[in-house]
Amino acid sequence: QVQLVESGGGLVQPGGSLRLSCAASGSIFSGNAMYWYRQAPGKQRELVAAITSGGSTNYADSVKGRFTISRDNAKNTVYLRMNSLKPEDTAVYSCWVEPSVGRWYWGQGTQVTVSS
Repeated sequence: QVQLVESGGGLVQPGGSLRLSCAASGSIFSGNAMYWYRQAPGKQRELVAAITSGGSTNYADSVKGRFTISRDNAKNTVYLRMNSLKPEDTAVYSCWVEPSVGRWYWGQGTQVTVSS
């Protein structure tokens, strides 16, 4: 069964840190770029970070220098380390993969709330 399962969200104070994990079925993880998206209430979904199978990364300007995406190919897992969190980072974070053109998968999402 193909699936993406996120974990690690929660409530954190401004300036705090969280690490999100996305565990993927091996058939869709291996050799593919992995992506983290987020969607805040009333806003469009936005791409937060991406990592290629070789480890090259890209980030949204809003999170550069604060977030780090990484992957463990042995565990079929992609991570998003989030530091210096701000209230505007509050959103549902989801991972996404497109193993072939037109065939993509979403995880169920994990809620991140940054509030004092």
